[in-house]
Amino acid sequence: MSLVLPSELVADRVVPTLRAMLARRLHERGATQQAIAGHLGVSQAAVSNYLGGFDGEPLVAEHPDAQATVDRIARGLDDGDLDGYDALAELIGLVRTLEDRGPVCELHEREMPALRGLGCDLCVRGVDSEAERERAVLASVRTAARRLAAGDVASLVPNVGTNVGEALPGAAAATDVAAIPGRIYTMAGRVEVPANPEFGASKHVATAVLAAAAVDPSVRGAVNVATDDALLRRARDRGLRTLAFDADYEERGEHLRERFGEAGVPDVAYHRGAFGVEPVAYVFGESAVDAADRVVALVGGDATE
Repeated sequence: MSLVLPSELVADRVVPTLRAMLARRLHERGATQQAIAGHLGVSQAAVSNYLGGFDGEPLVAEHPDAQATVDRIARGLDDGDLDGYDALAELIGLVRTLEDRGPVCELHEREMPALRGLGCDLCVRGVDSEAERERAVLASVRTAARRLAAGDVASLVPNVGTNVGEALPGAAAATDVAAIPGRIYTMAGRVEVPANPEFGASKHVATAVLAAAAVDPSVRGAVNVATDDALLRRARDRGLRTLAFDADYEERGEHLRERFGEAGVPDVAYHRGAFGVEPVAYVFGESAVDAADRVVALVGGDATE
């Protein structure tokens, strides 16, 4: 029996087909061959070949998940809603779908007929669930940061900067909370996100998220913004719960857990500052995206509760 690895089929047949599909979608949206080559990481000659009639593997090209994902990536790259990292994550997720008893399995059985009828699960056996959870949290924080950048929230960014974080289920330490390294800041009135999220990147947001999750495990996301009376008023008008806490506590995490334990986890927790401490509010949500959407909504953006 010849030994053919599934990864060989992915590299030789699946990836070229997906690149050709993506090249055509981008071309249909008006992208130049040079721009397409930059997105795909291939030469302009390869793009010309993709556009000139390269059909690839029909099992992949005609698969509905492949078509939907390629359309989504092309639209995101063209509109600027996706960066290269996000597009890569989408493609990796798609390949996993195609491997899970999908076209890759059929291709593999063609190359190795002895696999037929065995219910082979070589490609999906032993998926690391912990790694999957970490990827999901990182993706949530990336999306939340983009929504803050697109929303009209620059006026709420404190001098110390804003951050958005999300904790893993059962998080116990700051290293279990993903946030933006270096914090989110403003430049020329625009919100700038300096880097992709990492675990352990923000002690302050992590402290608030961990305190909230310790009392209510469903609350795992938070955004810190400047304490603003208008924002607090709009929050109360919308029926959101606000809670003041003391900025002067050295052990802020313990203080927040105590306050949350007494009154429940609020939608917005805030302090009025102290000597050398800027007034800051934490807007909470079930995820980083929920918290970011709440901030955007409270300043009159398009996101909804």
